Amino acid sequence: MNAMNSEHADVLIVGGGPVGALAALRLARQGRRVLLIEARARDAEVRDARALALSWHSRELLADAGAWPEDLPATVIDTVHVSQQGSCGRTRLDTSDLNLPHLGAVVDYPALVTGLGAALEQAGVQVWWQTRVCSVKSLSQYACAEVDAPEGKRLLTARLLVLAEGGGLAETLPGIRRLVHDYRQCAVLAEVETELPPQGVAYERFAHDGPFALLPHGERYMLVWTRSQADAERLVAADENALRAQLQQAFGERQGRIRSIGPRASFPLALRQANLLVSGRVALIGNAAQTMHPVAAQGLNLGLRDAVGLSQALEGAADPGDARALRRYAAARKRDSHAVVGFTHGLIKLFDGHHPVQNALRGAGMTVLDALPALRRKFAGHLVFGVQG
Repeated sequence: MNAMNSEHADVLIVGGGPVGALAALRLARQGRRVLLIEARARDAEVRDARALALSWHSRELLADAGAWPEDLPATVIDTVHVSQQGSCGRTRLDTSDLNLPHLGAVVDYPALVTGLGAALEQAGVQVWWQTRVCSVKSLSQYACAEVDAPEGKRLLTARLLVLAEGGGLAETLPGIRRLVHDYRQCAVLAEVETELPPQGVAYERFAHDGPFALLPHGERYMLVWTRSQADAERLVAADENALRAQLQQAFGERQGRIRSIGPRASFPLALRQANLLVSGRVALIGNAAQTMHPVAAQGLNLGLRDAVGLSQALEGAADPGDARALRRYAAARKRDSHAVVGFTHGLIKLFDGHHPVQNALRGAGMTVLDALPALRRKFAGHLVFGVQG
């Protein structure tokens, strides 16, 4: 330790994904010296098949930070159509419910990361690329992190350390435990071409074999299908014709015939939620605070609100690691986080099972939601803006 070179910052952020980058941009705007740590190399190709469904509120937060350039390739969502297979009843949300230009937008993960990287460079935020954090610790006056950088081992200190990645660092801190629920499921991703173009409509369909989303993605759709682990392996390896027929049966012909399904990828699903968002001079945001099931596409949106909530709590604080400011952050984020995690977890449980009586009750619930404008607007508002404290 004593032989290590050391460096100090006001705020040290671990994890250069969208949530960590947004936090860095907002905290740097407050005049703080921010150091962002990212494991990937600066010029490394971002290999991630995900298309991210961002609420319009999230899109505006990114735009405000300079991370949503005009030429960012994104596809808007104007309508969300929710239904279940084998039963009548549906809910349809659209822009008129919230008087917004759009409900959301779909953007490829690599494109969003590229936009954020350009914003960080323009804002002058210092980024240490290709650097891994070995350990973190919180002391009374500062927090520290031991890192493995290209130049060798380094010891970094900061008044505040922010964890924005989903590794095991948070669980090494005093008082932090993580609730883990393995869904024993995987999300299967593939680009789908339908006979009719998307025209701004996103679908959430609770099918017999597992819920799936079809997100408008240019002139095609991005499929995110939750399946058992065994089913996911079969779908990834399946003949395209067989998979196309299976998806057509589960989805119906709202978009006409399914013309093609591209290469597939999958990733396992689990709920992980930290019991605390603050330990000493360390704060948790994004995947360090929670990861969740992709149903309703709330994970990244919630993480971006964490980043904003932290920067708002620290506004005007001379010491970014001030205990009172960090308590404000934890208290302000508790309701939104618990409500969204509970909602997504509850959806999986609610639609697990397809007895005719269950189907009828769920269908009736969706019909009631669709028929009551005030209730529908409140529901849509929670999806777009989160649950306000």
